[in-house]
Amino acid sequence: MKTLRFLSVCLIAFSLVSANPMHAQEQNSSAKADQPGENKGGRAYSGMYTFLKEGEFVQVTVEDEGHVTGFISRYGNGDSDKGEFLNQFFKTGKLDGNKLNFTTEIVHGVSFDFKGNVERGEGKNPGDESYLVLRGILTENTSDASKKTTSHSRDVLFKLFPQEAIPSATMRK
Repeated sequence: MKTLRFLSVCLIAFSLVSANPMHAQEQNSSAKADQPGENKGGRAYSGMYTFLKEGEFVQVTVEDEGHVTGFISRYGNGDSDKGEFLNQFFKTGKLDGNKLNFTTEIVHGVSFDFKGNVERGEGKNPGDESYLVLRGILTENTSDASKKTTSHSRDVLFKLFPQEAIPSATMRK
């Protein structure tokens, strides 16, 4: 059941990302890069990475001049959203070389800040699982009803999903 839910979420996320035909073309060309970030301004780093729990993920899209867009899809932890799937879009995102930073919008009193690097992982070839990883510090900011915010930071390693697990984009005419 978790696998079915994960696959359906991946398909939904993919349809959101590939709704723009130009964006889909950029993703396809960036996946062909031999080296991460080579002549693409970091676009080769674009992709879907694991997140904190099985079935959760972070979509990173590197655009021109190091501007980064994306979102986190995760399960809610609060009383009102426990077990529900939530999408948190990036409020800000920047890639400088291989240094990646992003901050999400607040959803149900929770936001995330990531500060880290895009690195080569254990995958041997582009398209392999973990060919790239996001390694850094993730800070979860939680606000309660009285607007008091608590932050919890942890070291994280998010692995790039294998390319065959993500349906290939097709150009729309």
